[in-house]
Amino acid sequence: MMMMQLQETTTQKNSLFNAMNSFIGAVKNMDQTILLPSLLRDVPLDEDSQMSSLKSEEDEGDMYSYYQLLKSIRGEIEWGVRHGTSDETRKESMKVTRSHSSMSMSSLSSASSEEEDEIEDENLQSQFQYHLTGLQMVLSKLTDQANSLTKRYKKELGIGGWGQ
Repeated sequence: MMMMQLQETTTQKNSLFNAMNSFIGAVKNMDQTILLPSLLRDVPLDEDSQMSSLKSEEDEGDMYSYYQLLKSIRGEIEWGVRHGTSDETRKESMKVTRSHSSMSMSSLSSASSEEEDEIEDENLQSQFQYHLTGLQMVLSKLTDQANSLTKRYKKELGIGGWGQ
């Protein structure tokens, strides 16, 4: 019985649920530590090598905007994606889905309906695994970045070892 529990916890370590909980916990810790988020305004991300990859070409970004972004992502995980903010994302997703499905449908035109069902099921499974792996990787990176932002805030205030 004890052996079974050890195997389950090792497997659960790599679960999506665990990745989401780690991210949510890191953002809650960040939020509880950063009592004055306005101090993050105009503090560039580029000092922290882990966070410098967050800057886009159009937006230089500062720690405050990234703090807000991490909180927003946490909210979307906990409460779902808001319809107003996700319309563009949903449209882009639909374009990608349509192009994949039209490609697969044209290649299947000569296959029997049984073969179509099998291929479609395999496609769905591989798509699910691909997106699950990607989501876990993104959540892991976001967790690391929330922890980095928290550490950087402490460093900026001179409270490096405080609260640990």
